[in-house]
Amino acid sequence: MLHIDRDQLTLLEAILTAETPRESCALLLGPWFGATCRPSIGAMAGPEPIWIAAVWPCLNVWDPPSERHGRFAVDPREQLMAQKWGRQRGWQLIGTAHSHPGGQPVPSPLDRSLAVAPTLMLIAGATGQSSPLEPAGVTIRAWWLTAGDDDPAEQMAAARPLTIRIGDLGH
Repeated sequence: MLHIDRDQLTLLEAILTAETPRESCALLLGPWFGATCRPSIGAMAGPEPIWIAAVWPCLNVWDPPSERHGRFAVDPREQLMAQKWGRQRGWQLIGTAHSHPGGQPVPSPLDRSLAVAPTLMLIAGATGQSSPLEPAGVTIRAWWLTAGDDDPAEQMAAARPLTIRIGDLGH
């Protein structure tokens, strides 16, 4: 289960649609997961409930820029700044968010191969246009990625969908 405040979700939606048709990205910060700074998980059992306390907007620095319509990379300097800022509040980096403009909100093989599991990944994808009067929209889905067990040679994270609960975090 993933919990996010409505204001943070609104911010995340704005960030992830800002650069369309290029992919956009953000870092997700939340409370510490106990002494190990990671949720306690079984292989695909998933973490304890995750709380997103803050969304940190990032520039997509994928190189070459001409490929940013289907790829993203977070600037390592932005990641360090977000981690330092979060630590001051008792939070840690708990995952990333990015968009799949024109695509489904599902981790691609590239997303899964580049993920450092275990981690949280939120993806914004296009929803279909149900009628000429209703424009296409954006859907955000949450995924818990763990080290893949199928084929160690692939080095591809396994992805399990998480339910998103929207509301006041009470923190």
